[in-house]
Amino acid sequence: MRRRTFMAATAGGAASAGLLGHRSTALADTPTDHDRLIRNFVEIQAGTAASNAHPSARAKVNALVNTARSRIADLDPAAANGVFRALPLGTSDPNITATFLRLSEIALATVLPGAPADLFGNTELQERVIAAVATVQQRWLANQSAGYYGNWFNWEIGYPTHLAKILAYLAPLFRTQHRDLLLGLVATMDEYLRAGRDGDVDLESRFHTGANLADITGNRIIQGAVLGDTARIEKAVSDGATVYATVDPYHLVHGVTDGHYADGSFIQHASVAYTGSYGKILLQRSVQTIKVLQGTAWDATATLVPIVNRWVAEGFAPVIYEGWMMESVKGRGVSRTTSGYTDVVGVIESAADLAYYLPGSDGEAMKAWVKYLAAVTRVTVNTAGFVSPLSILRYLDILADQSVVAKNLVAEVSTHAFNAMERNVHLRPGYGFSLSRSSERISKYEYMSGENLRPWFSGDGAHQLYLSGQNQSQAFGVDEQVVVSPYGRPGTSAPVEERGTIPELYGVLWYDNPEQGFTSSSVSQNEYVYFPLGTNQHSGGAALGNYATASLVLSDDAARLAAQRGQLPPDFVSYANAQGSRSWFMFDDEIVVLSAGIGDRTRAVTSTVDARIAATGDRVSVQGGARGGAVGVGAHQGLDWAHWHNATTGAQVGYRYLSPTDAEVSLATRSGTHRDVRTGSAATAVTKQVFSLGSVTPAGRFASYAWMLLPGASAAQTAAARPIEVVTNSTVAQAVRHTGLGLTMINTYDGRSHQVAGLRVKGAASVVVHDQGSSVQVAVSDPVFNQRSITVEIDGRFAAAGSDDTVSIDAKPNKTRLEVNTFQSHGASHVATLQKR
Repeated sequence: MRRRTFMAATAGGAASAGLLGHRSTALADTPTDHDRLIRNFVEIQAGTAASNAHPSARAKVNALVNTARSRIADLDPAAANGVFRALPLGTSDPNITATFLRLSEIALATVLPGAPADLFGNTELQERVIAAVATVQQRWLANQSAGYYGNWFNWEIGYPTHLAKILAYLAPLFRTQHRDLLLGLVATMDEYLRAGRDGDVDLESRFHTGANLADITGNRIIQGAVLGDTARIEKAVSDGATVYATVDPYHLVHGVTDGHYADGSFIQHASVAYTGSYGKILLQRSVQTIKVLQGTAWDATATLVPIVNRWVAEGFAPVIYEGWMMESVKGRGVSRTTSGYTDVVGVIESAADLAYYLPGSDGEAMKAWVKYLAAVTRVTVNTAGFVSPLSILRYLDILADQSVVAKNLVAEVSTHAFNAMERNVHLRPGYGFSLSRSSERISKYEYMSGENLRPWFSGDGAHQLYLSGQNQSQAFGVDEQVVVSPYGRPGTSAPVEERGTIPELYGVLWYDNPEQGFTSSSVSQNEYVYFPLGTNQHSGGAALGNYATASLVLSDDAARLAAQRGQLPPDFVSYANAQGSRSWFMFDDEIVVLSAGIGDRTRAVTSTVDARIAATGDRVSVQGGARGGAVGVGAHQGLDWAHWHNATTGAQVGYRYLSPTDAEVSLATRSGTHRDVRTGSAATAVTKQVFSLGSVTPAGRFASYAWMLLPGASAAQTAAARPIEVVTNSTVAQAVRHTGLGLTMINTYDGRSHQVAGLRVKGAASVVVHDQGSSVQVAVSDPVFNQRSITVEIDGRFAAAGSDDTVSIDAKPNKTRLEVNTFQSHGASHVATLQKR
């Protein structure tokens, strides 16, 4: 692969002129490709003399210097149980990673342009770092039989990532004076790639995928550059290239489902919707890869830049609402104390870098998005937290450029059906709506490492309703996770019972039963504890233009099914979920939700319309209307509507039942701590006002519900809202008609023919029909992902006016038949346009 560029891309690419002019003198003046790789990497981390002399980069430089001094003060290579004070080694794998992180922070200061003279270029300090590395290697790493305890991540990614930085920063010394140590360190890292094959990446391994694979191969590129090992570099570049291929679920490469999909979805851990956590890591690593490989034989600019640009535009931008990363794509990260705004800072840095590589209008659009995010976020974008000083200047250049007008990459009126990861995002002026579903394809939730302790119903139709202009950290984030009952998550139907967290059930952070195949990183642990799938096939939806429907059949998770089949040990605890069919219909001013067959044979079931939090001092009011007149907090018979209003922030939401419903309106003060949802968090107290609206279905009964969410509506507007017509609401078909918009939306749940709203639908289907006067548009999707075709017949005389090539149109005098080829379409919507005769 020598002199051949990454994935056959042409060599060369857009350079970041002006900021990369300084080159370290530590490496050869005429660099080999190996030297150039190292130089690129070090300049990403340390900046250049030119960049670091800029006033805007001084805070970053000072922060790195202060961190290094703190680490130097704690460095104690003579300690009996480690090389840093209060960081013992030998039994704690996170401490191995932390040790190399701290050593890398010291090493970075020695190659940091602009650092004080006692740090920059201090070879004595560099030798101290190398001596500490050698000590850790000799005493706690080299003996393979004594290592690889705890979490595989620390051994294959955690400590090697920081050690790779040390090798790059101190490459001249390792190459010339510590060659044997260098060889030993790399050999040890190879041996710890136990999820790999023969000391290298294994693309068939479930561990070596997605963001994890990008981390591992990135580390191996640096190892190869320092060693002068071209073969290692080329193998790592080739392996890493696989993460940039769009996943085709019907033609998997190496059996891997992790990665980006054609509809903008991103999946990690085989089945977790993860754009906002692992997807963000992969984005950052990908942009760094572009920069590291630039100007070498493996230059990836021409190939990677358009790929990553599509990820951002189609995958990231829709799930960032006014600078806030949506909870639905964060996995266990929802329980962390860093906010959704903080999550986006790393995306901003990557986008600022990417903008400088994108040509023409794409580059201008990315710059406009960066400026938009900077304008709407509710936190200060702390550029000292950026990885690279160079990125700081690029970001600030964008903000200072008067020709760049802030603009979101997604339209204010848009809908996004991420059916591959079973998420929906619906955007309108005034609000953003995010919906989470699950199935035998996508996990119900993710719990791991003591994070997200109470996740049980987050994939069962839970939603977040973000209101424009609000500080989302006051309405969502970890505080909302703490005070809102896990059995009353917005939009869910949950059995009335108390469930135990994993630490409560088993006393440790996982189910520990090695004899039965349950270790901290085993397949069984993943399938039944960390991120269990649902057991339902039906979870999908259709989108047409800016409107969409979604549907879901509630189910138990995979652990419950396995337990019922006698496949799990007797002390393994599983829980049964509620039953029912659910549909969401996303219009302009209304989100309509239908539920049918909701209940359980032996337990009552709570169906929560919505739950919202507010600060204890906020002026919150609740009102509504029922058969008996005006109502407030309490249980009510025949409730027609309710309204929540936070007068302090100006936020308000209306709720309209489409038929009078017995429901309870609650407004109470709730308290908890951050440790309630994440064992590693401090026991920081949280107290909030919590509003909730919902109904309880008694045990042994099965109920139907129909309601509308009215984002931003006043109490008067809610009371006067014209109900959407419910055409049918059963466990076999659900449909509504919005006469004002000319929209009819239908979800059917079995393979039979269904006569609904003037249509005949054969098969489980999601259908959107838009009557535009002289023409009708129809979108059809397969919500079970396994049908070869769906048939839809529409009453009336029509002529074909265009369609996707997957739709066959047979127009007859009194009806028109659409035969939709849904084979291997993975939930995509198929659209036809019919002209009225």
